[in-house]
Parts: sequence; structure tokens; C-alpha cells
Amino acid sequence: MPKSLIVGSFRVLKWLLCGIGVIAVLLGALVAAPLTPPPPLASISETARTVDRSTMPGLEHFQARDGTGIGYRHYPARGTALGRVAILVHGSSGSSASIHALADALAARGVETFAIDIRGHGASGARGDIGYVGQLEDDLADFVAVVRKTNPTAPLTLIGHSAGGGFALRVAASPIQGLFARTVLLAPYLGYKAPTNRPNSGGWASADIPRIIALAALRNVGITCCDALPALAFAVPPNSEKFLTPIYSARLMRNFGTHWDYRSDLAAATRPLTIFSGADDELMIADKYAEAVSGTASPVDVRLIAGVNHMGIVGAPAAVSAIADDVATRSWGQS
Repeated sequence: MPKSLIVGSFRVLKWLLCGIGVIAVLLGALVAAPLTPPPPLASISETARTVDRSTMPGLEHFQARDGTGIGYRHYPARGTALGRVAILVHGSSGSSASIHALADALAARGVETFAIDIRGHGASGARGDIGYVGQLEDDLADFVAVVRKTNPTAPLTLIGHSAGGGFALRVAASPIQGLFARTVLLAPYLGYKAPTNRPNSGGWASADIPRIIALAALRNVGITCCDALPALAFAVPPNSEKFLTPIYSARLMRNFGTHWDYRSDLAAATRPLTIFSGADDELMIADKYAEAVSGTASPVDVRLIAGVNHMGIVGAPAAVSAIADDVATRSWGQS
């Protein structure tokens, strides 16, 4: 055997062993640092408990394209129906119950409203996980098809809160953005690069950074076997698992929010966008939203509501009244 061939074989073997070693290190990082939930954040649970849910409709279900049952609540328009439809997306850890006050206020103003349990939450699929990144968009498109059976032409407004607001922006930039006439973001989490972020989301979330980095490196070489591992934990009260989702898998964390750079989502969105936030938001720096969305081709309207915190934006009477009035009356050409 020629010497050059032997040397070349050893080089290939060396690089192969190096690659195996790197993968072993990455796999080790996946389990080396267990995910530690942050302590319960009282402001979230206390504000949520102030909402009267005595009029909340029961859960209904539709079947997504993979056969999974997805839960939602339907709020028929009351009084004079305006021929408008809103689809509400809850925030991280929550469910359709989290956004009842706003859904009810919209229905009271004549806007037929649907509040969905995003897959991985509430009554939709396995808690804290999804099958693949992009599945949430597929579920939403399937849900719109269900809504269209009884509302074939009504303009749809997509409304998302917190992480659901980030996801709504993701949808507004996606191939299915044309399903919606307008998108409203409520105290949206815009990703780690946004100037609106407080450290650890104000104490609400704790991420397993070594695991997230290791998973990203593995994905770069085509290894996706471990994306179901937990990567993000929330500051939920003890024994609240019946109502809340305490932990997200890596793939749910990646899907339920904006893309990597939220500004690319802003640039790709072609329909009107509006942001509402409470001026007293304890998870986001509300007065930075205008800066966060500045310089976009289509201006984003940013509105702050005094005396309202993060959960108050979907539960406090002043907030839900202002948002519901806006959704019920604003023309489709306005952001």
C-alpha cells in the first residue's frame, strides 16, 4: 500500500475520531446541567386569579392534520355582530383560559372570537412538546380552515400575548400570513435580541443554555434526535400542572415565538401590526417597544396602557376594553 494512501487514511481516521469526540462532548452537555425552574413569580399568578371565569365557555376540539385533537374555546358575537373574527393565542405556560377576559370583551363588542390551546398546552397534545418546528403554524392553518367553515369571508385578526405575541409575529412573516387581515401583539416576547427584554424575562423563565447550545450544534450536523429534551422552565406555582405547562422542550421553545431575528419577521410581515403593552409590565421593558420596531418599512403602532402589568394586558378591565374597542373598530388598512 502506498505510503501516501496510508497517511491519508490516518488523517481521515483522525478527523473522524475528532468528530466523534465533539459529538460526545455535545451529548454530554445535554445532560450535564439539569434544567432548574425559577421560583414562582407571584405577580403572574396573582393577576391571573383576579379574572372572573364564570362565563368561560367549555372546551371544543378539532383534529389537526396529524390526527391530534387541539382544544379551543368559542365566543359567539353578542349584540350586533360586526362580521369580524378574532383568533387569540395565549402566552407561555398558559392556555385558552388565560385569555378569557379579552376573548369575552371582544365577543361583547360583536367580534366572534376563538381562543386556542396551542399544541403542548392545555388540552392540545402532549404537555410541553411538539413533533417538529413548524407544527404550530400547521395547526393554526388547520384551525383557520375550521373557522372558515362557518365564516367563509369574515376578515380575521390574529392576537397573541407574550410568547404567543412572538408566535403571532412569526405567523405574520410566514407563508400563511395571508390568512389574517391584521395582527395584534400584546406584550410580545420578541426574542433574546430585543431591547424589550429583562434578564430572565423578569424572573419568569429559566433556560438551560448549555443544552440549547449543544442542541443547536447537533442540528448543524443534521442530528435532531434530542430536540424533545426540556430546555425552558417557567416560574409557575407548585402543583399547578393541571392548568399550566411548567417546562418546554427545545423544539416547542423554538417554535412558540419569533424566528431567530425578530426584525426579519417585521421585515417580512405585509399586513398591519399593532403592539399593546402595559406600562407597568414586569417581564418586558414596555417603553422599549417603539425602539424595538423602529425603522420598519411599514410602521408598527405601539400603545402603552398605564397601570397595567404583564398579565393585566389580557385581564385588567382598562386593558381589555381598549384592545377590544380597537379590534372591533379599526379599519383593516390601519396598523
